[in-house]
Amino acid sequence: MKGPLTAAFTIRVPDEVADRLNQLAQKHDRSRSYMAAQAIEDFVSFEEWQVAEMEAGIAEADRGEFASDDDVARVIGKYVKAASR
Repeated sequence: MKGPLTAAFTIRVPDEVADRLNQLAQKHDRSRSYMAAQAIEDFVSFEEWQVAEMEAGIAEADRGEFASDDDVARVIGKYVKAASR
């Protein structure tokens, strides 16, 4: 985790998830709180990245930047040939 902790809140998870989190925390020699905070940080980072990529793609589409039919056919052909080997 980066930086000092500045916010605390309570979440509810199924008992099975809590048990699995406890097991992971033990195996990593970390607290359950640390593991949960790390998981949330990783999730937020991934979601931010994914939203930014989608927004970039929408902006490209709005500008009319699309792959040509030939570009798409080339990519598909590459994977079809690889799969048939």
